[in-house]
Amino acid sequence: MKLLHSLLIFPMLLVACTMENDRADAFGNFEAIEIMVASQVSGPILQFNVEEGQQLASGQVVGYVDTIALDLKRQQLAAQREAVLAKNPGVASQIAVLNQQIKNAQVDQQRIKNMLNEGAATQKQLDDINGQLNVLQKQILSVTSQNATIAAELKSMDAQIAMLQDQIARSYIINPQAGTVLMKYAELSEITSAGKNLYKIGDLKKMELRAYISGSQLAAVKIGTPVRVKYDTEAGSMGETKGQVTWISSTAEFTPK
Repeated sequence: MKLLHSLLIFPMLLVACTMENDRADAFGNFEAIEIMVASQVSGPILQFNVEEGQQLASGQVVGYVDTIALDLKRQQLAAQREAVLAKNPGVASQIAVLNQQIKNAQVDQQRIKNMLNEGAATQKQLDDINGQLNVLQKQILSVTSQNATIAAELKSMDAQIAMLQDQIARSYIINPQAGTVLMKYAELSEITSAGKNLYKIGDLKKMELRAYISGSQLAAVKIGTPVRVKYDTEAGSMGETKGQVTWISSTAEFTPK
């Protein structure tokens, strides 16, 4: 029957298990903090400079997924935007011409009113000029409405272009943290999909020691308790480092195999 033991976590170089007469109080395994790096877009991988055991820097670009289709779509939208934008000067000129015509019509309107008061013009002449002004004002509203439509169209295109630029930026595979590549899951020219894992990276310079102690030892262990860790070296000898307890599990667990 296995005994319930309390679980502690110790970062490497900061934590150790207390030792008396070289007898270990607890045993455990070192673990690196691992990060799974996944693709953010779908498509063939055109560049992938990742190998297991390789050291990567934080923010390093290690590859990219095909962006040709996205770039062509962006170029198409940019060309359409230029075509729409070219309509703006024409619209502005139309509005300027109509405004001048309205000013001229208003001058004629005032002249006819004065003449009508003096009996030198007819009511029909005044009605005609009023009708002409009304038509010109409606034309202004129509042209202005067209201009608003163009502005809305440009805004929509700008949003689409920004979205494509964001997708292109996400096509680059950027390493999130400095560390060592622990596992590689994809290869060059392979077709990946959004969310698919490409590789796993861990910082082996900052590891945690997960050790188990008995319930009777728990009262003597607190956060910040200084400890010593002994570990096997490549030469076959015993290495040692110092540290402190940084975490204690809130629940008891079975001792692992």
